[in-house]
Amino acid sequence: MNPRKALLGIPAAALLMAAGVAHADQLAMDRLDDMLAAANDYGITHFEEIEAKSRDSVEIEGWIDDEWYVDVRILLNNGETLQEERERRVSGAWGMSEEDVRSVFEIAASEGMVSFETIQIDKRGMIEIEGDDERGRELEVYVRQGSNSASGVDRD
Repeated sequence: MNPRKALLGIPAAALLMAAGVAHADQLAMDRLDDMLAAANDYGITHFEEIEAKSRDSVEIEGWIDDEWYVDVRILLNNGETLQEERERRVSGAWGMSEEDVRSVFEIAASEGMVSFETIQIDKRGMIEIEGDDERGRELEVYVRQGSNSASGVDRD
């Protein structure tokens, strides 16, 4: 069957619901201050990953000091902790600082990103932020930690 004809058989409401679900795990770029304030209130000093879980919550993996690694889900509207896991690690804190996160968001916005899904850093210091542009197209921006420009951009 022709893929276009197959889509014609799907009710419009079902397509709209699917589209809504696909973007429910993204946040507008202007929610950055809310995310960082919630993380700061929780005590996170180094970020390994921040992931949008809904329009009003994020999951943050990172460090609250040199020994304690956390994976926490926080509501942005009131700072309520929805889920929390802590693990003592001997590797010491590493990851993105608040300044790194702000810088990467600024670089991604300059590349056209208007909503974000996830930002993460690897142990080599490469930061990847994924999101969408204003047309809803997927956008991935790569930034070397400490750099003030993108190392690479993938547009889908």
